[in-house]
Amino acid sequence: MARKAKTVAPELVAKEAVRAIVAGAHADPFAVLGPHERDGRVVLAAFVPGADRLTALTAAGDVELQDIDNGSGFFAGVLPERMAYRLRAENRETAWEFDDPYHFGPVLGEMDEYLLGEGTHRRIWHALGAHVITHGGVEGVHFAVWAPNAERVSVAGDFNLWDGRRHPMRLRGQTGVWEIFIPGLGEGTVYKYDIRGRGGEREPMKADPVGFGSEHPPATGSVVRRIDRPDWSDEKWMKGRARAQAIDAPVSVYEVHLGSWRRADGGARPLSYRELAESLVDYVADMGFTHIELLPVSEHPFDGSWGYQPTGLFAPTIRHGTPDEFRELVNAAHRKGLGVLLDWVPGHFPTDPHGLARFDGTALYEHEDPREGFHQDWNTLIYNYGRAEVANYLISNALYWLEEYHADGLRVDAVASMLYRDYSRAEGQWIPNKDGGRENYEAIALLKNMNVTAYGECPGIMTVAEESTAFPGVSRPVNHGGLGFGFKWNMGWMNDSLRYIEKDPVYRKHHHHQMTFSLHYAWSENYILPISHDEVVHGKGSMLAKMPGEGEEKFANLRAYYSFMWTHPGKKLLFMGCEFAQGVEWSHSRSLDWHLLDQPQHRGIQNLVRDLNRIYRELPALHVNDCRPEGFQWLEANDAENSVFAFVRRGGPDDAQVVVAVNFTPVERRAYRLGFPAEGHWHECFNSDSAHYGGQNRGNLGGVETEPEPCHGQAQSAGVVLPPLSAVIFRQE
Repeated sequence: MARKAKTVAPELVAKEAVRAIVAGAHADPFAVLGPHERDGRVVLAAFVPGADRLTALTAAGDVELQDIDNGSGFFAGVLPERMAYRLRAENRETAWEFDDPYHFGPVLGEMDEYLLGEGTHRRIWHALGAHVITHGGVEGVHFAVWAPNAERVSVAGDFNLWDGRRHPMRLRGQTGVWEIFIPGLGEGTVYKYDIRGRGGEREPMKADPVGFGSEHPPATGSVVRRIDRPDWSDEKWMKGRARAQAIDAPVSVYEVHLGSWRRADGGARPLSYRELAESLVDYVADMGFTHIELLPVSEHPFDGSWGYQPTGLFAPTIRHGTPDEFRELVNAAHRKGLGVLLDWVPGHFPTDPHGLARFDGTALYEHEDPREGFHQDWNTLIYNYGRAEVANYLISNALYWLEEYHADGLRVDAVASMLYRDYSRAEGQWIPNKDGGRENYEAIALLKNMNVTAYGECPGIMTVAEESTAFPGVSRPVNHGGLGFGFKWNMGWMNDSLRYIEKDPVYRKHHHHQMTFSLHYAWSENYILPISHDEVVHGKGSMLAKMPGEGEEKFANLRAYYSFMWTHPGKKLLFMGCEFAQGVEWSHSRSLDWHLLDQPQHRGIQNLVRDLNRIYRELPALHVNDCRPEGFQWLEANDAENSVFAFVRRGGPDDAQVVVAVNFTPVERRAYRLGFPAEGHWHECFNSDSAHYGGQNRGNLGGVETEPEPCHGQAQSAGVVLPPLSAVIFRQE
């Protein structure tokens, strides 16, 4: 039998405080709700809308609380002393019991508070976000979010009927961080933050900036997910990955959009992370690539952004499964000896109302002035890189993917747009830096700090910049004046070589040095040669469609181009579908055309790429000096009339040299005099005209024997067969 509470004097809970709590406007709810000693008594106050009766269940007996606000759901009463309790609410339909969130103290410690306030908490995901924990002996979820300009922040979800008045949070000092522990919640809880901005303005409910899971789009809620139970079996890979990702290692990357690589159920759905852990990983390993690079996997609302407009930077997209299942994909790749690179997007974020835009009613993550904070090309917002908390948020996010998901590296998107304040802007549309220049000092500092942190905290990783300008030292260490990336995409090589190969062979002689110009700057950065998704969308056509000619000539041109790419200095990257000559340009909403592999010519291109990857790995001459000038020597760079290129590739002093010759005309050269850097027998170890690749087996079967006839600056030479639209590779015996 419940004892009636003593009559609560109105002054025990001030009317103004009651009104503010009921209105969802109180800035310090923990000062009102829960147990408080007032005038020598322990006053318990609770706000439970929908309850007609509320009782405190204690070891000393039940205490019925009194409705003090005419049915609003605000109850108060006096406990015999400060003690543990649970609450039982009742109405005409039902009754329920629960632990009072306002009975629990803070979770964040002083060090968290200090580092968050200073903007130097490298692992903010340990403090912010939603964590399933046991607090005070009770299981529940701890929520914490940064919203320094809010007047009140609450957690809302199905568990409280999405009523932002029910679970207002505690502000932690001057940090701008709000937190609350809600007992009884667990993994799978859907939630958002209900924010009251300055002057009482209500913001759209926001997803968690540090949320570890999300609802399936188009729903936009965050989902509580555990990140503290990884089951890894990739120790061997993790211990050896530094060697596999060094500048003298063979690095050949297969770029993948998970939603369209292959689809299931007649194309109705993308494969799950678990399905990809088998089919994708096995395929990439069979093809001889060393790495899988995933287009952004961070949660994003719009499929058509391909992930490049993320709203959930800490949440692997639910489109393919849970965070644990994403870990299984990475783990499976590592067990096969494959590295996993993730596209990372610190360059911009979308304006979706549930995202970071005006998060607490102010330009918190972005700039207030659109001349600094808005991308005109993409209709997206730009992070305020100069704000310590924002820079810390981004750097911590980079570290999160490397540590929590064992990512082996990050490819940073649109670096050029970050480096320059006037990127894609006309005069008057941008604000110069403090020195009157166009460089974005704050973004430069962010990228440097990210690279220093990533390489310092996660040994063996690699970072890659997609940077399309001549900004100096992108892949130079920070302590030597660079940005600190491990590698940079060679956009100049990509643009020049594609313009060349798209021309009819009869005109190529007039553009011969588009294929040689890249060697003038090949050692200025640690380059990756990219044929990425950007080259096969938006009307650019597939790689096969770019090739001139008809039928067989298209395939021959593509075989010659890939052969040139794999023998040119620099690591390799190829977008999915390009390895079997996808016929039409890529679409994010449909599967690749795998049925094309039933046709010999498409299967031949696939065989070619597989073998190019194999010899790239097996021959040190083709990869050891990818980033050093001692690994390359022109033999013939000026034979524009025949559109022939020939060069030597070298590895270490004990490695066999390799000679490469490429004929970019449809004319067979039967006795082409080619210089060799050493006398003796040279074995033809690769010929893109092989019937295995769809060619006609024209070439140098059995290899060639050099003669003491000077050519191409060499004392030895041989007459070789250069098949039409083909490349041949000779290895020194």
